[in-house]
Amino acid sequence: MSFMGLALRDNDEDFTTGPIGRALALLAIPMMLEMAMESIFAVVDIAFVAQLGTDAIAAVGITEALVTVLYGIAIGLGTGLTAMVARRVGAKDTDAAAQVTGQAIWLGAILSLIIGVAGVTYARDLLEIMGASSSVIEQGEGFTAVLLGGSVSIVYLFLLNAAFRGAGDATVALRSLWLANGFNIVLDPCLIFGLGPFPEMGVTGAAVATTIGRGIGVMYQLWYLMDGRGRLALQVRHLRLVPPLILRLLRISVGGIGQFLIATASWIGVMRIVAIYGSSAIAAYTIALRMMEFTFLPAWGLGNAAATLVGQNLGAKQPHRAEQSAWRAARYNAVFMAVAGVFLLVFAQGITGLFSDESDVLRWGTSCLQIMGIGFPMYAVGMVIIQSLNGAGDTTTPAALNFLCFWIVQIPLALILATRTVLGPNGAFIAIVVSESLLTILGVIMFRRGNWKHQVA
Repeated sequence: MSFMGLALRDNDEDFTTGPIGRALALLAIPMMLEMAMESIFAVVDIAFVAQLGTDAIAAVGITEALVTVLYGIAIGLGTGLTAMVARRVGAKDTDAAAQVTGQAIWLGAILSLIIGVAGVTYARDLLEIMGASSSVIEQGEGFTAVLLGGSVSIVYLFLLNAAFRGAGDATVALRSLWLANGFNIVLDPCLIFGLGPFPEMGVTGAAVATTIGRGIGVMYQLWYLMDGRGRLALQVRHLRLVPPLILRLLRISVGGIGQFLIATASWIGVMRIVAIYGSSAIAAYTIALRMMEFTFLPAWGLGNAAATLVGQNLGAKQPHRAEQSAWRAARYNAVFMAVAGVFLLVFAQGITGLFSDESDVLRWGTSCLQIMGIGFPMYAVGMVIIQSLNGAGDTTTPAALNFLCFWIVQIPLALILATRTVLGPNGAFIAIVVSESLLTILGVIMFRRGNWKHQVA
């Protein structure tokens, strides 16, 4: 069997022994493909919605900026879950890993209920707060309500995949997203444009398709967990509430939630600043973000692989191997992102033109992609190092760094450059590059200190 085939099938590899490069590749290949599948959600939605006009694109962009808060909470919880599951699997205690997963399922249910009710109730108000015009609100209210109302599919898709990644069952996470994306791609045009027997729902149809697709992915995850074929075998007894374990998971996850909320809130802040220049600027920023996600998420997958290796090797009492794994992943990611950055610099205008031919959208979208592309190699190293700290269970250090780089540096700098210079929206894009690069530098300094090696998870 080829190495690629081995990486994409269920296996019982021990990632705490053998060559680090092999372990990293076996985890990274499915994790990078998994993140690529997640990025396809955003690209597919915007590709179809773009045919409805600039206001429709802006509606999706503003809503996605809001939904990133939910992503932040779900990913933050998943960060703590990955660290705890990886530590226990590395220590060869898979029953304890399943018990942690059972506690996370309860937390996910509570979170989904709160977000879902609030999203359906206040969809219109949220769009108004984000500075959307009346025409954007009319098109986007249904999209926002459905996407937030169906938040259970988002929460569990992120949360359960985090458990699978921590256990080393990365191919399960990948297959769940294959299913989710397959249904989303088929249903998107059907529900947006009313093809065949399906109703024509416009922008709202994109949210319905995405929610159904993700829901099917979650059902597959739960089936696999209960089937007991992987490293995680969930049984009913693992769903029994264990308050001390929930508190430990929350303690570790608070830093993870904090860092992602800080980061996503800063992206919302930048969106609000860009909104000063109207729907065209919002649409340009939205298109650029979709294309960046298409690159960022696979690169983030390599960071997830590093996090799993760090956590499992710490569980196996091998901190030196954990550190080596992180640096190896950082080097690989830097090469990958450098190539992607050059691609964006060269083809930015053509990429933006695939989604809109409006002059302002084309101009600002092109410059956004080119400005962001310059910082890709720096982002690459930062992604891996921050995820490695998270994988060790040290989520408070990245949270503090995010606060400094995004709220103290990025937002004020974006506001100044976008409103008090001739740069316009480009000033906000430059601020993103500066803050992300600073995060990488500070992250490397903290990682080299080595305090994460003594973190309890």
